[in-house]
Amino acid sequence: MKKVLITGGAGFIGSNLALKLISKGYEVRVLDNLSKQIHGNNPNKSYTYNLIKDKVELIVGDVSKKDSWDKALTDDIDIVYHLAAETGTGQSMYEVSKYINANIGGTGILLDKIVNEKLNIKKVIVASSRAIYGEGKYRCDSCGIVYPLSRKDDDMKKGDFEVKCPKCGREVTMELTDEESLSHPTSVYGYTKKVQEELSILVGKSVNVPVCAFRFQNVYGPGQSLKNPYTGILSIFSTQIKNNNDINIFEDGKESRDFVYIDDVTDALLLAIDNDKSNYEVFNVGSNEKTDVITIAKTLKEKYKSNVNINITGNYRVGDIKDNQADLKKIHKLLGYSPKVDFKTGISNFVDWVESQEVEEDNYSKSIDEMKEKGLYK
Repeated sequence: MKKVLITGGAGFIGSNLALKLISKGYEVRVLDNLSKQIHGNNPNKSYTYNLIKDKVELIVGDVSKKDSWDKALTDDIDIVYHLAAETGTGQSMYEVSKYINANIGGTGILLDKIVNEKLNIKKVIVASSRAIYGEGKYRCDSCGIVYPLSRKDDDMKKGDFEVKCPKCGREVTMELTDEESLSHPTSVYGYTKKVQEELSILVGKSVNVPVCAFRFQNVYGPGQSLKNPYTGILSIFSTQIKNNNDINIFEDGKESRDFVYIDDVTDALLLAIDNDKSNYEVFNVGSNEKTDVITIAKTLKEKYKSNVNINITGNYRVGDIKDNQADLKKIHKLLGYSPKVDFKTGISNFVDWVESQEVEEDNYSKSIDEMKEKGLYK
């Protein structure tokens, strides 16, 4: 029986992955700090913690601390899923050292152990993010394929939220972003994930330990923390609606994301374990569709039968991108991945789950106030 270590295994993706691994006969150990931001003050009331409670070997610890890794990563571990990370794009812009210490520092300790200790690891699978692409891949009628930089503050102040060609300044059309696309993140979070995946593959090659990285799009579904006001737009909006608070949408509401359902994400993660075609590769994990924010807000309002107002504010956050959708040809060709859950089905499943949960306190305004104070919300 293979033994798997999942860092962040009590979180949204990790807990669902753990259950699938257990169902396939794997023995699972979890390293997780049971963050209050995700699980609240009492982990015993956390949905995802309870998914794995008494089903895995749990080590409560911090990936940025070597002693936690020493307890978790022992010579009986065959596979490492390194999912633990700080994940809020906006929050990363003002809690810089926290994100670097967790995402890069934690990965550094993992890699140091792999190089310097006699372990028996057969594979390391890293959770990366589409955030490494920044705005992603676009087409300009004059310049062809381009990779725009961050949108200009002066344009956005005037309500112009469109992406412009970095060469000629014209508006451009979004293309599907493939794994060969230029990587230039627009947030601290994005940079930490870029460094994390590149270091992991580099070191893995040097010591012949296969590594692969999955660049997740916007993951959602039952179990996504309703307590965390910093990440997860469906959860944030749902908590606002359940508290009868209005929804205030950034920019013009037309910004879009590739929302990929949790079951599709965990299916993709499982595909890498025994497939040598994944070795030292990076893969997009997405849904084959994109959905704009105003559609999400209206759909959630309708499904919850709510009377809250939806306000298009024109405000914006430094570090946010306009649109994205992943090109999935590579992961389909090499690993056989195809998403199974469309957004219409997925959001219905998510809402049904939310309706079964206690209403959490809405702390979203706190996260916005923090960004305003730092000059990162305009």
